[in-house]
Amino acid sequence: MAQNTVENVTKSPVTLLGLGAMGTALARAWLAAGHPLTVWNRSVARAEALAAEGAVVAATAAEAVAAGRLVVVCLLDDASVEEALAGADLAGRDLVNLVTSTPGQARARAAWAGARGARYLDGGIMAVPPMIGVPEAGAYVFYSGSAELFEEHREALAAPAAVRYVGADAGHAALHDVALLSAMYGMFAGVAHAFALVRGEAVKPGDLAPLLGSWLTAMAGSVERTAAQLESGDYTTGVVSNLAMQVAGKETLLRTAEEQRVSAELLSPFFRLMEHRLALGSGAEDVTGVVDLLRR
Repeated sequence: MAQNTVENVTKSPVTLLGLGAMGTALARAWLAAGHPLTVWNRSVARAEALAAEGAVVAATAAEAVAAGRLVVVCLLDDASVEEALAGADLAGRDLVNLVTSTPGQARARAAWAGARGARYLDGGIMAVPPMIGVPEAGAYVFYSGSAELFEEHREALAAPAAVRYVGADAGHAALHDVALLSAMYGMFAGVAHAFALVRGEAVKPGDLAPLLGSWLTAMAGSVERTAAQLESGDYTTGVVSNLAMQVAGKETLLRTAEEQRVSAELLSPFFRLMEHRLALGSGAEDVTGVVDLLRR
C-alpha cells in the first residue's frame, strides 16, 4: 500500500472525461500505472467502480478540469466535447481529445481550445477497449497538435497504449486514424464477399478462414510498393501484375459472383476505377493510379 502511495505522488495526475467502454479501459490503465486520476461522466453510476479502485469522482466536468493540468476527453462525439467543457475554465490546461473526429473537426477544436487558453493535442485510438493497458496487444494512439504538450505528458499518455506523434497539424491524428480504418473496412468488404461466395457450398467457413487470413497477410506487402510508387510518381516500378492484366481478369471474378448468386456491389466500384485508369492508357502500371482518380 505504501508503495502505491509513493507512485501516486511521483506520477502526474490525469483528469478523464467520459467513462464509456474505452474511457473506463483508459481509466483503469492509468490507475494501474499509478497516476492519480480524477474522472467525470454524465452518468455517475459508471464512475462507482472506478471510485472503489482509487479514482476521484468529480461532480461536474468543470470540477474535474480544475483538478489538474492534463485533461483527457473520451466522449461520444465532437459536439459532446463542447457541451461538456462549456462551463470549464481551460486556461493553462493541456487538453487531449481522444474523441473520434474528422481532421477538420480536430483543427477547429484545436483553435477553440487555444482561444480558451489551453494547449491542445488530438488523438486517434487504434485499439478496442480490451487492448488498452495490455502492452502485448499492440494498441497505440496517434497524436497530433502541440509537440510541447506531447513531450511533457508522454509518460502519462503512454500508460494505456503506445504513442505515435504524427505532427503539429492537429488534424493529422484523425487523418491517420480514418485512413487506417478506411483500409480496414475495405478489407472487411473483401472478406465478406469471399465468405458469401462459398456460402451454401460444401466449404466450411472455418476451413476457408486460415487460407483467407494468410492470403491477405501475404498481399499486405503491396502497401509498401504502392507507397514507393506514389512517392516516386512512377507507377510501373516493381509491377507484378499490370493493370491491363488485372482488368482482363476481373471478368472471372464477376462471373463467379453471378454463378454463386452473390452481389458484386462490394467489388464493382473498384473495378470501374481500374477500367477508367486503363482507358487513360495506363495498362502497364500497377493499380496505384486509382489513388489519383479518387482525388477530387
